[in-house]
Amino acid sequence: MGFERLRFDIQAGVGEITLARPEGANAIDLICSEELAEVALLCDQNPDVRAVLLRAEGPMFSAGGDVRSFRDAGDDIPGLLKRITLGLHVAISRFARMDAPVIAAVGGTAAGGGMSLACACDIVLAADNARFTMAYTRIGLVPDGGSTFFLPRRIGLARTRDLILRNRVLSAAQALEWGLVEQVIPAAELDTEARKIARELAAGPTLAFGEAKRLLLGTFDHGLETQMELETRAISSMGATDDAREGLRAFFEKRAPKFGGN
Repeated sequence: MGFERLRFDIQAGVGEITLARPEGANAIDLICSEELAEVALLCDQNPDVRAVLLRAEGPMFSAGGDVRSFRDAGDDIPGLLKRITLGLHVAISRFARMDAPVIAAVGGTAAGGGMSLACACDIVLAADNARFTMAYTRIGLVPDGGSTFFLPRRIGLARTRDLILRNRVLSAAQALEWGLVEQVIPAAELDTEARKIARELAAGPTLAFGEAKRLLLGTFDHGLETQMELETRAISSMGATDDAREGLRAFFEKRAPKFGGN
């Protein structure tokens, strides 16, 4: 299907989502949020998608919410913000809970909802020219996009609070030091390296990846025994998969496994 604000393609098991509104700084307006929700559902439902790569066209990853549309909404801004966050949050929920690992490749600035979207991904890669800033309170708003959930888990509560209240801008090197991103890559090599990592993950045990993601989502919500019971149920269910059987065969045959994602 066609999108106005995005491009979507599937190659070698990787669903590649590109924010494709560079003339508008890839800002998230109502159309973009709805399209993000739709493409996330497509990735979640399609067994051919075994990893997802989220990237952007142009010099900015995303400026966050489309503040021009906020201004133009006038007195309807509360309703507009509810509609925009509805789509954005559906997308982030699907990305977090789908089996396929989701990789963000951030080049340039990721601000506001753009930063939130990137930090909701399983692995965040940053170009060496990347910049990260929350920016919400600068215009009298508060964070959305799951950032108050994912950021404390990535960098801790104190640093999250500092980013939200002071709106400081983190360089790629600072983001790596804080644990906000997993790797910093020269800007010219970002897409190539991100696609390489996505394809490596797409060749992995997709169902096991999904179970591991969901276990991690609940790790701060459960006591030890509850979490261990969830682990028991997850690992035992994975033992019945074709990938687990292949993994065991490959181990004893001293070869690399060939996972089929099932």
